[in-house]
Amino acid sequence: MIGGREREVLVEQAAGAWRPVRVDGSVGALPAWADLDDAGRAEAFEVARASRRLEAALDGRGWSSTVKVVMGRIAGR
Repeated sequence: MIGGREREVLVEQAAGAWRPVRVDGSVGALPAWADLDDAGRAEAFEVARASRRLEAALDGRGWSSTVKVVMGRIAGR
């Protein structure tokens, strides 16, 4: 069972917008997501949801970090 600081780190990693990109260009899953239990995944989802709202509120275009990553991939960056 994961506890304490290790769990916090996994939740933060899973809540972030960054995802690994494979050689073929497809987006992979984070190992942190697999390492969390259902409660940890639910917490990561809530942290991500709150973070994206804050990011969008601070951005002039209203874009969260997720939107920026997706738009960058669409634009070929």
